[in-house]
This record gives sequence, C-alpha cells and structure tokens, in this order.
Amino acid sequence: MIAFKSHSVIYTMEVQQYLNISLSEAWDFFSSPGNLSKITPPHMGFIITSGIPEKMYSGQIITYKVSPFPGIKTSWVTEITHVSEGQFFVDEQRFGPYRMWHHEHHFTIQGQGVLMTDRVSYKLPFGFLGRIAHVVFVKKQLTNIFAFRENILNKYWDKDF
Repeated sequence: MIAFKSHSVIYTMEVQQYLNISLSEAWDFFSSPGNLSKITPPHMGFIITSGIPEKMYSGQIITYKVSPFPGIKTSWVTEITHVSEGQFFVDEQRFGPYRMWHHEHHFTIQGQGVLMTDRVSYKLPFGFLGRIAHVVFVKKQLTNIFAFRENILNKYWDKDF
C-alpha cells in the first residue's frame, strides 16, 4: 500500500509491506546501511560515499551519491536521528535534493511476520515549480522506488505476498 497526502506544502507518503520473516531478521537487514543499495533501483546509481558501517546509530551521518534523473548525479547527506532497537529508526536529510526529508521506518510484529511501515515527509524546493514537479514526476518516481523495493524484498526472502 502506498498513500500520499499534502499539508502546508509538505507531502507525506506512507508505504506498508508485510514481510514473512522474524522481527530480528527485518531489523538486521534494515538497520544495516549497506543494504540500502540492494533495494534502490540500479538506474539511480546509489553509492554510499562515507564508508559502509555495519549497523546504524543515532547521530550517524551517511553520505551518498545518487542519480535522481538520467545524467544528473547529486550528493545526499542524511543523519540517523532516532533509533529504537527492533521498533523504528528515523533518517533526515541534512543536504540533498529535497528542501526537507524526514523518513520514519517502523517495524511491528504481525502474525508470523513483520509489518514494515515507512512514513516519508518531504518538501520540494522551488515553491510553485516544486509543486508542479511533484505532480509531474516526483510522486511517480517515489512510487516507483518503493514498488521496486517491495518487489526486491519479496524476491530476497523468496516470498510471494
């Protein structure tokens, strides 16, 4: 499920995916920054440039290179601002393509698996032009990124949900 809403020129996208794995398996995978490149579409050229730590921690700064559009490479700097082991973590953009980016990752035991909920609140630069860009391509691009991730995760754990 992917849902968008807008409030005060801030957009919020919520994505949920059920994974038929244990909470510890889900946490181990998602709390390792090196796995982010595995669930990002290859055409985005996602590369961690700050080194790949084994596990994340509050206050951690991670730098990336990413290509949001063909032929355009940009730097992205995020900080892991909150970590509650096995429950949730938050990354926030410090520098990058968005005016604001706040990404919450929540993990909840559900049945025999885990319900993973991502809540991304973001604001685009360029005022009115940014709002047009959201309608024309940003919303679609984010939807495609998370759909790619869902597909890869289902294949990774060899499950067909």
